[in-house]
Amino acid sequence: MFAKPFRVKSNTVIKGSDRRKLKADISAAFPSLSADELSELVPNKQELNVVKIYAHKGDAVTLYVLHKNPLFFEVERRLYPTVYALWHYPALLPAFRTWPPVLQKLIGGADLMLPGVVVPSSGLPHVKQGDCCAVTVVNSRAPVAVGTAAASSAEMQSLGMKGRGVCVLHTYMDNLCLSYVAKWSTLREERIKVKKSELPLLTSTFLRNHMFSCCPSGKQLDIKKSSYKKLSKFLQTMEQQHNLVRVKELTKGVESIVEVDWKNPELRSFNVPETDVEAASVQDGDGDGDESPYHPPEITTLYSVSARLEPLFVDANKRKGTILQPAEVRSIVTEYVKKNELVDENNKNYVIINPTLCDCLLEKSEYQEVDSLKWDDLFSRTLGRMQECYQVVFPGQVPTTKKGHIEPIDISVASRGSNKKVTIVKNLEVYGLDPAVVATALQHRVQASTVLQPVPGAKDKVLVQIQGNQILQVGNLLLDHYQIPRKYIQGLDKAPKVGKKK
Repeated sequence: MFAKPFRVKSNTVIKGSDRRKLKADISAAFPSLSADELSELVPNKQELNVVKIYAHKGDAVTLYVLHKNPLFFEVERRLYPTVYALWHYPALLPAFRTWPPVLQKLIGGADLMLPGVVVPSSGLPHVKQGDCCAVTVVNSRAPVAVGTAAASSAEMQSLGMKGRGVCVLHTYMDNLCLSYVAKWSTLREERIKVKKSELPLLTSTFLRNHMFSCCPSGKQLDIKKSSYKKLSKFLQTMEQQHNLVRVKELTKGVESIVEVDWKNPELRSFNVPETDVEAASVQDGDGDGDESPYHPPEITTLYSVSARLEPLFVDANKRKGTILQPAEVRSIVTEYVKKNELVDENNKNYVIINPTLCDCLLEKSEYQEVDSLKWDDLFSRTLGRMQECYQVVFPGQVPTTKKGHIEPIDISVASRGSNKKVTIVKNLEVYGLDPAVVATALQHRVQASTVLQPVPGAKDKVLVQIQGNQILQVGNLLLDHYQIPRKYIQGLDKAPKVGKKK
């Protein structure tokens, strides 16, 4: 709605009676707000403006603005909170999560499609079609978009998470944000502090345990890409130009932070943007967040009845497209053979081929040559001529079934420049893994920079790229920590041999 500039019709200070009516309307629309929270949003004695605008498509919209910050907007007599209001009250609306690269598409005016929704282990938020809802990105609680549910939660699951998920009305950094130059300051989490008792502190430990942890949501810290190029140069600048720390080489070649100026004005005034550190550690197994720890999905191979095999299954009322377990296929075929008295009387290990089995299971070149098949051959041919499918079941979620083979997590090594290698990890989303969280876990494990990039040609998929040949470390993380079965991981054979140079 605000992807393009809008036209302002009027801007007036709200009247006392209208203020009371607005409070009542907000309370009715969002009953979870307490009286105190409502008074914070719409204070009695502070100037509140009513701004009437026309969106670029001609929609008449009313904005309620407090201290140059739009709090709510009203369209066709329905109130919606802005992302600024939601940053103060992030639990006000049910929220759907998506990947950081998707945000730019939403800002450009796109709706949130279901393939781009990250489904947590607790399942989708409970919504009905048309309910007001928010959108967040992984690794952050701060909502970045507001809209309405295109379908109910149950319908989204029944659609196999395909199609439209949220009809987006307003996003962070759209023209509503830019026009009012709002503060848009995110909620702040308690800082991860260096304690005096930890000094002296190895500079490498400081980087790993404190700088990485305070990196803004959706970003990756890479000293080599900064103007400092090296951690030692950065700390040297903080010491010489800002008097924030004192660094000393306590052991030859190993630097430590030995002193911090706790009263330094720059340090005391510094605020860490929300990074939702606990969210980043949920899948890494170190956090105390509200979400359940990661559990790998149960993956089952299924088979769909093909047009060629329909005559074999018609007696069991299984038509083309019916999806069956392998055991069900075996049972139906066995029942068909027995019902039609096709077991070879001379050798019960064989099944006599009748016209139906001939058309369904034999090649044309076999029509005149094969008159019977072993039971195992009969079953394998039947499964081989069916459409393979797979079912994925995450704890507490409705099973999802798709045609074809499940994509394995793909680990590969690529060259970048002269003798530089990077490890690329794809398809983490298929197994319910958050690429941002996996990237953070790998960054901490191997002390190498990682980045998230969209997968070329794949809509709403993200790959993890990490410096060096890290196949061994990636494999250990997936196999040992996340408990992903080895058969669903591709590329482990390319790991460098122990004792050889990477």
